[in-house]
Amino acid sequence: MSETSAAPARLALPVGFEIPRIATGLWQIADMERDGKTVDIDAAAASMLSYARAGFDAFDMADHYGSAELITGRFLKLAKAEGLKPFVSTKWCPTPGPMTREVVRAGVQRSLDRLGVDSVDLMQFHWWSFEHPAYLDALAEMEAMRSEGIIRHLGLTNFDTDHLALVVRNGITIATNQVSFSLLDRRAADQMSAFCLANDIRLLAYGTMGGGWLSERWLGAAEPEGPADWSKMKYRRFVDAIGGWDALQGILAAAAGIARKHGVSLSNVATRWVLDHPAVAAVIIGARLGEREHRADNLKAFAFHLDAEDRAHLDAAFAASTPLPGDCGDEYRKPPFLTASGDLSHHLASLPQIYQAEPIPGKPGRLRVDSGSIWEPIAGYSRAVRIGERILVSGTTATHTDGSVICPGDIAGQTTYILDKIAASISALGGSLDDVIRTRVYLKNAKDWEPASRVHGRFFGHIRPANTLLEVGALVGPYEIEIEAEAVVDAA
Repeated sequence: MSETSAAPARLALPVGFEIPRIATGLWQIADMERDGKTVDIDAAAASMLSYARAGFDAFDMADHYGSAELITGRFLKLAKAEGLKPFVSTKWCPTPGPMTREVVRAGVQRSLDRLGVDSVDLMQFHWWSFEHPAYLDALAEMEAMRSEGIIRHLGLTNFDTDHLALVVRNGITIATNQVSFSLLDRRAADQMSAFCLANDIRLLAYGTMGGGWLSERWLGAAEPEGPADWSKMKYRRFVDAIGGWDALQGILAAAAGIARKHGVSLSNVATRWVLDHPAVAAVIIGARLGEREHRADNLKAFAFHLDAEDRAHLDAAFAASTPLPGDCGDEYRKPPFLTASGDLSHHLASLPQIYQAEPIPGKPGRLRVDSGSIWEPIAGYSRAVRIGERILVSGTTATHTDGSVICPGDIAGQTTYILDKIAASISALGGSLDDVIRTRVYLKNAKDWEPASRVHGRFFGHIRPANTLLEVGALVGPYEIEIEAEAVVDAA
């Protein structure tokens, strides 16, 4: 085995900043502060300083990671006194609702105030429900703050490929997307990586250690009853989804054999596998500041390389497991709700909806939804109507709430936005996309059938409603596509 590096390797990103390929994640601060516990801010900041001195000088956090931003603010003062220039990324994760200029700037400013800075290296944005389109308003304002230098770089968190593409093609400059990526969760290796590489975006990978499951401790171990910390609760759900304890043991055994061959740890193999993907800028490894650290072992991930034989062993183990369904970030927006804080079904059901159902005067039992368009009362139609168990959605275009056209000229982006809008309409009337039985797709140009159909397939591939695809003589307005839908909701 090669000699262990003295500091983590570094990488320059296309958008113009450099970071170590192992960043330190502070999500465990929230776990350390559970049940009324407190973390000593000065001691934790001193611990961060020791990381920075060792070259682990990139730190990732969020507005809801307990005291993480306050601790980092204290650390930044210590770092400045020593002439260190750490890289700090945080996240803003608002509840969906109107994203006015005031709301967005107040949300970002709260993190800046806690960090004690005038600008932040990387501000990442997470959105809980794409059915609520105000994320585009938030990102437009954050893009303005980027041009002002308040946000040096803008990133996303847990965006799937379709919505990452929608954001980029709608004119927002995105540097990074932070997603789960590990031997357990390989979703980011395919279309997400391809899009990022084609658009100068890089991935920040979390969950690389599988919440602790990807270590020698669990190799050959009996299946435990119930892990206590949040990370293991989250990633135990990933283990269950890929085929259970036996599937995990198969992956652990393959990784352990590779680790023995190279004289490194199983966790080093898990890290190296993710880092070898060209779209990945860095992995984010969590730290329990002041309790324990694994920097020396983590450095060994840079002391070896996976060869063809190693990859073949891992591929064989992957083939014996079930790939996680869907795209990156799905666990935050639909079943199986694989999140660190437990089952989010209740949380998601309580999120504000963009549309509200109202009764139709003189028609008992009928409900309708309006989107707020000036044309609905003028032309005498509703965005969607429910009668009994049927929900019918009018022809829908990529018209944003302010009347602007989303992704002009881009068929895939418009299709994504339209299907979110249809989902929101059906949801307001008590249904979901799972209830859709028919769609009709109208294209301005038949040559665009494939990108539109592929997006339609990602939304409906598991339902497969009846569908009609047409080229029309002319769509009204500057649109590439219009879609209508019909759903039938269970009587219960």
